[in-house]
Amino acid sequence: MTAKLDPFTAAPALMKSWTGTSVAVASSLEPSLIELVKIRASQINGCANCINMHTVEARAKGETEQRIYLLSAWREAPCYTDRERAALAWTEALTRLSEGHAHESAYQSLNDQFSEEEQVKLTLMINVINGWNRIAVGFGLWVDPAVAAKTAAKAVA
Repeated sequence: MTAKLDPFTAAPALMKSWTGTSVAVASSLEPSLIELVKIRASQINGCANCINMHTVEARAKGETEQRIYLLSAWREAPCYTDRERAALAWTEALTRLSEGHAHESAYQSLNDQFSEEEQVKLTLMINVINGWNRIAVGFGLWVDPAVAAKTAAKAVA
């Protein structure tokens, strides 16, 4: 894939702000849950860059190969907690919002497993990863996960 443009060069101040926001939101809930959400949204959106990046990050944070491989079939896989299932259902409902507004059952599970503050944090994370997916797919980005980690560290410094 050839990048159409580098958004970090084209709009450095905004991209630094966006990256800083992304890092802040990602650190607001447990890391394993955040990585599952990032991977699942990226699978739905067909973002190879983000799938690559977040599976590497998930492994680095202790996620198992089994849970990463089974993520696209999480409903049938017994290895996810009720909290993770609620987060994944909410991720799918919001990521697929244009397919219809059938998110009430997902919200009920979310409400059962997450406090109101956590619901906002998770919803922001879903918005952030969907935004990154659109930036990466739209501009044809392929970023090495180590480079992305350095960029994120600079954004919060």
